[in-house]
Amino acid sequence: MKKIIFFTIFFLTLFSVNAQKSNHYYAIGFYNLENLFDTIHDQGKNDKEFLPEGKNNWTKQKYEHKISNLSKVITEMGTDMLKEGCAVIGVAEVENSLVLDDLTAKAALNGRRFNYVHVEGPDQRGIDCALLYNPELFTVKNTKLVPFVYEKQEDSKKATRGFLTVSGELSSEHVTFVVCHLPSRYSAAYYRQLGGKQLKALKDSLQRDDPKVKIFIMGDMNDDPFDISISECLSARRNIQETELFGLYNPFWNILVSGSGTLTYRGSWNLFDQIIVSENMLNKKQKKKFSHLTFYKSEIFRRDYLIQQTGKYKGSPFRTFGSGQWLDGYSDHLPVVVYLIKG
Repeated sequence: MKKIIFFTIFFLTLFSVNAQKSNHYYAIGFYNLENLFDTIHDQGKNDKEFLPEGKNNWTKQKYEHKISNLSKVITEMGTDMLKEGCAVIGVAEVENSLVLDDLTAKAALNGRRFNYVHVEGPDQRGIDCALLYNPELFTVKNTKLVPFVYEKQEDSKKATRGFLTVSGELSSEHVTFVVCHLPSRYSAAYYRQLGGKQLKALKDSLQRDDPKVKIFIMGDMNDDPFDISISECLSARRNIQETELFGLYNPFWNILVSGSGTLTYRGSWNLFDQIIVSENMLNKKQKKKFSHLTFYKSEIFRRDYLIQQTGKYKGSPFRTFGSGQWLDGYSDHLPVVVYLIKG
């Protein structure tokens, strides 16, 4: 009898382990790199504070420290669950392809091979969005920069960041990543709401082209998940079960409600950095087998080294500059990650 019980437990355990092994997981990330500028002036861009003779005395040494710090983060993102880390990482606040060349080269030295997609945008400071990706996991098919369009004539000269849209294949499925950086809080909420409406229109257009496409809208929204720009204009829902057919789910809403965030303002956490997923990746029926890419879980990527340990900004993300002083940190934002399952 004891032998029967032993072998029953053994085979059940073996079956469970094999079932877990049959599942494949993928990590998708986003990270605002906080002013990743090189030390060279880009013609027509207002980047003078990030030059050696500029306000920040942005020297080659400081730049190289910044590249090294950020490389450490992007190579560790997603490794809480997966040895290979993230398949795709959207990034914001990169000046040009040169800084992405340096960043991906440094990441390769740290054991991660990334290619990138970048389209030079019209932002007056010269900061763009980009997409880093592991070419062994994600194949790029199409790329375009969808412009942010102003409604008011008086705003037409305020060139700002568009929506980097990259379509391709992940696990043999059609996926599209939209990387964005909505107008800052120095601008009125109206402009972020306008951005939310344009993101929804873009999402609707992608779904008309292919109703089966898996869509990730990621970025620094400069608003929290419950703000009008995200919850109403983009219509990204708080809970899986209330997400409509062809709608969007924002897994970071409940994370913020629990008290966690990605950046601080006057001692309080906000969660501007979000990855929002389309409804066709949700496991609404609580299935245990996943024939297609399915949302599994989300997290704020947090390490002690990413948090200021002393001084005025203690407890906040360990940023590059604070009170005019070079802190040799990482970013004023924490990264975010979502995990997918298929198997």
